[in-house]
Amino acid sequence: MQKTIKVYDIVKYPDPILSKRGEPVTVFDEKLKTLVEEMFESMYAAHGIGLAAPQIGLSQRLTVIDISFKKNPEEKIVLINPVIVAREGKQFEEEGCLSLPEIREKVRRAAWVKVRAQDVEGNWFEVEGDELLARAFQHEIDHLDGILFIDHLSRLKRDLVRSRIKKMQKNGEW
Repeated sequence: MQKTIKVYDIVKYPDPILSKRGEPVTVFDEKLKTLVEEMFESMYAAHGIGLAAPQIGLSQRLTVIDISFKKNPEEKIVLINPVIVAREGKQFEEEGCLSLPEIREKVRRAAWVKVRAQDVEGNWFEVEGDELLARAFQHEIDHLDGILFIDHLSRLKRDLVRSRIKKMQKNGEW
């Protein structure tokens, strides 16, 4: 019997779950493995390269990342209860977010990071990334802490983004 994979809708800003710190994952079972599969499918359906559990309405410290976007299955990364343990350098690049569709802004991030996290079995591991992968790690882990990429912008830019979103909401485009 083939199991059905659920594709979740992406939660959009300003949903309160996006500004809440996710709860640690404590149960590593088949349900978690299925959720991880569903998160990858939901991310691909939304044309993203990273997806955090709060973005599908679940307040959990879980994120999936695939900067190859399906081209290289070995590049799929699952981070459960992740913590950035080291960061170096700087990069200033444009970012977008599935929870803030059509919004793209330049964000300052570390150029390289090392992350400590658990896998779907509950085993701890460390992974490093630079450039786009480092940005994806930081962006997704921010989600688990209730931080959006627009929170890294200057107050002026953030206010401009918020007013643009309000206008889109008023016009039924959000």
